[in-house]
Amino acid sequence: MHSDASRQYDPFARLLHWLIVLLVVAQYVVAWTMPGIHHGTQPVGLIAWHLELGTAIVAVMVVRTVWRIVRREPDAAEGSPFTRQVAHLTHGLLYALLIVQPLMGWANASSRGWSLTLFGAVPLPALAPTGSRLGHVLGDLHGVLAWAMLGLIGLHVAAALFHHFVLRDGVLRRMA
Repeated sequence: MHSDASRQYDPFARLLHWLIVLLVVAQYVVAWTMPGIHHGTQPVGLIAWHLELGTAIVAVMVVRTVWRIVRREPDAAEGSPFTRQVAHLTHGLLYALLIVQPLMGWANASSRGWSLTLFGAVPLPALAPTGSRLGHVLGDLHGVLAWAMLGLIGLHVAAALFHHFVLRDGVLRRMA
């Protein structure tokens, strides 16, 4: 049997997790309330916020990924090999989408000739040339994958709540 301490994520990993949660919630709220982006749209107001939140998500996810690589993950929770594999796959897909999704938006913004900054201060390079067809296609995929990510987030939250309220196995407390 594992002790609760050996199964809990370290404080910095927990901070990064909950920071990503806050950034993603803010990002979805902004994305759903911002005006549509069309030819000639300028990156102002909520669109500018959407871009800033996206670059912040990439930055935090890079730190989170490096932290997860250099720090040993806590001992796995009990469960069947199948449920552990599903959890591993879901986490892997979430990590991938939380990095790739903003990068696709960044490429789309670049193809529109928009400048991006990190935290409003550090200028970021363009990921696609202005007018790039690929950048526009990545922007379309960015919108579609937002729904896939929302589904994965829903699965992740549902699994955490199932573990907490049905299985009562302490999995949710690992990240609390």
